[in-house]
Amino acid sequence: MLVTTPDNYARTRRHHFSVQGVKARHRSRAGRIAPGDRMCWYLVEVSGFVATATITSAVFEDHRPIWVARGAPDPYPWRFRIAPRIVRTVREAVPAASVAERLAFVRRRPRGQRGLAFQGNLHEIGARDFGVIERALAS
Repeated sequence: MLVTTPDNYARTRRHHFSVQGVKARHRSRAGRIAPGDRMCWYLVEVSGFVATATITSAVFEDHRPIWVARGAPDPYPWRFRIAPRIVRTVREAVPAASVAERLAFVRRRPRGQRGLAFQGNLHEIGARDFGVIERALAS
């Protein structure tokens, strides 16, 4: 799961969902991404899911500016090619609250800390959780 801003989501859309990058500090997590893996987008500020895609390349390094980090320069250098599956507009986001209780990665946290499951830039979630999110996006 990629956690990002609506602005950075728009930047990915402007690149026709052909490439996605993650922040520099996530090099080791990005290194585990492989072709065939699936990804979903969660938007902060909106608190909802907006897209899914399939990873189509190994991770590579590229520092050309596409995405922006709040308050600090970060070229999102760990990148991979993607093929979109479901893409919604920001207004069509599926509210995380509508699926959160069905997501194991959320339920593992104490009730008062479940919002923390949606912080950070990159999270590995299980196939079952991904399926719940993708089915909600498809409906």
